[in-house]
Amino acid sequence: MSVEIFVNIAPRETRAALLEGGVLQEIYIERASRRGFVGNLYKGRVTRVLPGMQAAFVEVGLARTAFLHAHDIAGSDARLDAQRVAAEGSAGGPSAAAGAGSAQAADEVDIRRLVNPGDDLLVQVVKDPMGAKGARLTTFITLPSRYLVFMPRGRGLGISARIEDEGERQRLREVMQGLVAEGHPGGFIVRTAAEGVDAARLAADLDYLERLWVQVRERHLAVAPGALVHEDLPLARRVLRDELARGVERVLVDDAAELAQLQQFVRDFLPDHAPRLELHGAARPIFDLHGIEEEINRALERQVSLKSGGYLVIDQTEAMTTIDVNTGGFVGHRNLEDTIFRTNLEAAVAIARQLRLRNLGGIIIIDFIDMRDEAHRERVLAELRQGLAGDHAQTTLAPISPLGLVEMTRKRTRDSLERLLCDPCPACEGHGRVRSVETVCQDIFREILRQSRQFESRELLVLAHQDVVERLLGEESGVLAELEGAAGRPIRLQAESLYSIDRYDVVLA
Repeated sequence: MSVEIFVNIAPRETRAALLEGGVLQEIYIERASRRGFVGNLYKGRVTRVLPGMQAAFVEVGLARTAFLHAHDIAGSDARLDAQRVAAEGSAGGPSAAAGAGSAQAADEVDIRRLVNPGDDLLVQVVKDPMGAKGARLTTFITLPSRYLVFMPRGRGLGISARIEDEGERQRLREVMQGLVAEGHPGGFIVRTAAEGVDAARLAADLDYLERLWVQVRERHLAVAPGALVHEDLPLARRVLRDELARGVERVLVDDAAELAQLQQFVRDFLPDHAPRLELHGAARPIFDLHGIEEEINRALERQVSLKSGGYLVIDQTEAMTTIDVNTGGFVGHRNLEDTIFRTNLEAAVAIARQLRLRNLGGIIIIDFIDMRDEAHRERVLAELRQGLAGDHAQTTLAPISPLGLVEMTRKRTRDSLERLLCDPCPACEGHGRVRSVETVCQDIFREILRQSRQFESRELLVLAHQDVVERLLGEESGVLAELEGAAGRPIRLQAESLYSIDRYDVVLA
């Protein structure tokens, strides 16, 4: 199945879409106003220790204090500049397979023997702030390169489970054992992209990671608490680093300057893939041309239509996400049991895709239509499991319960698509959601570019809600001025009192 990546660059937003067989599977969005923090390293200062929760609050310079659990503290030697040695606790590290671990089991550790208020720690963000919750931290640092993940506080060697050929796994293990001397501090995980890669390129990656770790340690000692020590790559380069070697046939970028930077990045780190990067030169916007914009809009709706006539209803709450499967207008051709089975089979495939597309995480409850035949139940569960096999996020799937419910979890490291693009609706006191003012401004910018490229006019008139107009005249005024230059005509704004936040019109005048 062909895999493509489309990158859309806007004035203050970057979006990357991953398509498999021409169908959108994942969408990544990064805005200048709120970049993600996962993977970033900070010099944190412990502000409060909560023994009852076996956790600590750590100030890392973000809007909300971050959270560090005892499970995620490597031990007394995790503090590079600590002035004391913990009375108990030893250096722990990730297991070779999972890349995670702890100094001791949580029920054997008193967090007060690991950290105290005022301690400075080198920490890494593993989960972005969400809602009222601060970021989740760990002291088990991981530094990824193209082919390897270095765990300075870990030990051992792991091979990505996605590399299934046992001969290749053994070859990579032997190569790495030859490169990593006995007693070498830290552990390594060989990433999926390393499949078929020779020893020289693995050695170059290893050398890069070791030099990076030295720089991280030096900067950590030099900066003040709350400072950023190391930042992960920008979105587009991060997506190429993680996805390009997984059978991607084409990367289409709609901005020449960004394409040049990505080409340089690929030449430096992924030279074999450089010919796959192309510039999108068509007048029609890249996400419009390939149907991605429409798919994003559909992913914000509660109801998902199935080709058979059935449908899903997806509801996100603070505690969990529920997915209800309905036959809708599908009546089948044989009997009721067959109709239910076929609807559930189709729903299982659609659910696996929607989880990735909407980036739904945490606890997920799926209410399949009840099936009497045990073989049908197992087949539907197998179809769902197969659909989840290509998901990069870690998932855990339980058997279908007697009530026809499937309980599962999907690891959540960033906000869902809905929570990223939408705000609680003020008209319904938060029971529903509408697009945020910032999202509407981004939509307006794209519509201005679309209209100016396709039609001639003296000026462009933007009709929108008062809050949207105020943002366009305030925070976004610089972008608006740039767009006037690009469009070659003035852009006039007019507030409409009857318009809702997410309604706007761009009119040729």
